[in-house]
Amino acid sequence: VRPKGTMIHHRAVAHYIHWMGTFCPVGEHDCILLKAPASFDASVWEFYLPLLWGARLALAPVGSQGDPAQLVDTIQTEGVTMVQFVPSLLAVMLEVPAFRTCAGQIRRIVCGGEALPTDVARRCLRAFPDAELYNLYGPTEATVYVTARRVSAADQEASPVVSLGRPIANTRVYL
Repeated sequence: VRPKGTMIHHRAVAHYIHWMGTFCPVGEHDCILLKAPASFDASVWEFYLPLLWGARLALAPVGSQGDPAQLVDTIQTEGVTMVQFVPSLLAVMLEVPAFRTCAGQIRRIVCGGEALPTDVARRCLRAFPDAELYNLYGPTEATVYVTARRVSAADQEASPVVSLGRPIANTRVYL
């Protein structure tokens, strides 16, 4: 018996992880923080990207996704180089002085799950000038994300909003 509703096939997840690994290349010198619960769609790339592309995986303590101090401790002790936050949590993290001291360590910050406010993007780019900031968007029904854009300081000076970006490989977006 086939379950009712939309099913996401494993090939969609495989496609997404392949795309993510080419869009945000990671390797043996990278460490990705897994903080999302396994029932949350964001955990898909946090878990599989490092395992399939040769990076290390750092597990945040259970329940720490809402505890900035504990997240910073894990980021620092595990040598995390790539993190993912919903923009509202990124805004909170940017207020934590210890998080800003990770600027030389974190190479990529991925935002998704809600709109990325321009002021949060600007603050992030100032606090982490050598890191790449990505804005990703997509409904869970489409695996995880379907659009992506690397956010630059120049973009934020020229536009009052952060762009959702372009469709990921082999994906179409209808507005």
